[in-house]
Amino acid sequence: MSFAHTFLPVAADLPPDVDVDAIVAGLASDHVYAPDDVESEIATLVAEARDDGIQLSVVVIPENGRHDSLLRNLATEVASHEHGTVLVVSPDWAGTYSDTINRVKLEAGEDHAKYTASPVIATRNFIDELEAPAVSWTAATSVLLAGTVLAVAGLYAVKARRAKSAPPPAEPPSRDPVPSGSSR
Repeated sequence: MSFAHTFLPVAADLPPDVDVDAIVAGLASDHVYAPDDVESEIATLVAEARDDGIQLSVVVIPENGRHDSLLRNLATEVASHEHGTVLVVSPDWAGTYSDTINRVKLEAGEDHAKYTASPVIATRNFIDELEAPAVSWTAATSVLLAGTVLAVAGLYAVKARRAKSAPPPAEPPSRDPVPSGSSR
């Protein structure tokens, strides 16, 4: 029994009845591969996104396939020919790949593109999420750190002021020393 097949790379599964070469050829003119009834609307959205600096290509496939990861696999395969960001949408799912946008942002965009009524709405939702301002965690951390430092400094100042204005502590009553010659 040989386990050599375990260590060999396996081609990623793609959605059924998908021709990657036809998709890449279809993307050449307007960066959109979609049915004719929605292609022009999606092409307008893609052109706007490209004007805003997002190198987007959109692929619309008619069926979901057996798992949503197939769409990400297809986006990755298409991106090996068409660089930038690739969005693949089906009736219920979305898959993405990008060589310029981080995975967290892509996943957020995917979430907004899933379960929409049309690929046009899915594309619009995806672009809107990519263009939304991101939280700067460095700025948020800096503000929290500065607030902590100010709170500690303020508490120190209050404590120092109280210590300065407080009356000196009373001296403890003195004990009479025991005479040296007496016994207890």
